[in-house]
Amino acid sequence: MAQKIRVLIVDDSAVIRKLLEKIFSSCADIEVVGTASDPYIARDKLVALKPDVMTLDVEMPRMDGISFLEKVMQHFPTRTIIFSSLAKTGSETYLRALEAGAIEIMEKPSIDVSQSLETLSAAIIEKVKAVAKARINPIKAVIPNPGAPVQKVASTSLARTTHQLLAVASSTGGTEALKVFLSGMPADIPGTLVVQHMPPGFTKSFAENLDKMFPFEVKEAQEGDQVVPGRVLIAPGNYHMEITRSGAFYYVKLHQGPALHSVRPAADYLMKSVAKYVGKNAMGVVLTGMGKDGAEGLLEMKNAGAYTVAQNEETCVVYGMPAAAVALGAADKVLPLDRIAGDLLKQLQTRNAA
Repeated sequence: MAQKIRVLIVDDSAVIRKLLEKIFSSCADIEVVGTASDPYIARDKLVALKPDVMTLDVEMPRMDGISFLEKVMQHFPTRTIIFSSLAKTGSETYLRALEAGAIEIMEKPSIDVSQSLETLSAAIIEKVKAVAKARINPIKAVIPNPGAPVQKVASTSLARTTHQLLAVASSTGGTEALKVFLSGMPADIPGTLVVQHMPPGFTKSFAENLDKMFPFEVKEAQEGDQVVPGRVLIAPGNYHMEITRSGAFYYVKLHQGPALHSVRPAADYLMKSVAKYVGKNAMGVVLTGMGKDGAEGLLEMKNAGAYTVAQNEETCVVYGMPAAAVALGAADKVLPLDRIAGDLLKQLQTRNAA
């Protein structure tokens, strides 16, 4: 018999604690080993109980959840799901939680708590099962002189803009993985489109934070944005992102078509459009994430002549999306996260020399 996933629930609301216990008790694979109403109680229970997964609220008495998580990851690393009201949390706190080490962030219902949580129970259980398999200490980006002004290089719209285009898919663990990946890229990075699964309202702040770190431009994509070297475009939450071609140039197309793999944006939309319009002049990457989004799109890119890479299992937080891509035979190479950028640059040099 498989060992149960041991969960510690940390929330100052007794109602939420009881409802989460009820949800988890409905799953034979999950055992609630303890609950805590504030971080100080949680600290003692973490040490004593050694749970596989901790669910954590943000707003709590005596210490906020993010400050507590930062301390936990320093002294007693634990797979953590932030369970909070995203509307109240705010984009900066959301991103800070991911930087602190949260593997997933889930919405806490704010009106009819009981009904909403029951509706979400299947999703919550699925997340806990996936997070229980996640790696706690992935590779971190080394950003020189963090906080120092970054010298920007103007993006270019020369005819060569149609020569190379990069499409990237990422999900769980992806916000930090993207920093590692992008830190290996030069100022004249090929025109890059990124689908990172995030809720609406958070992708803009995420893009702005990345823009401060690197010499190239990073922005949340808008309808009609041109894809050019020196620019990275992040798909906005709740919008699928594709590309279209007009003359010698590529442009962003956004829409709210049906969710795919239960997500919007979905990388498969992007990558299939890249396969159609860019073909062999594209490169595709699937990074860490649960589920299978990006696998079929990466295969279409490969079949269209693009160069494709999947992140290896050892460096993924969750080896879901890359595993699905590898299983389909969609990846030309499977590489550690910190080697992907260098490999793509070598591939670019080879292509440019041809």
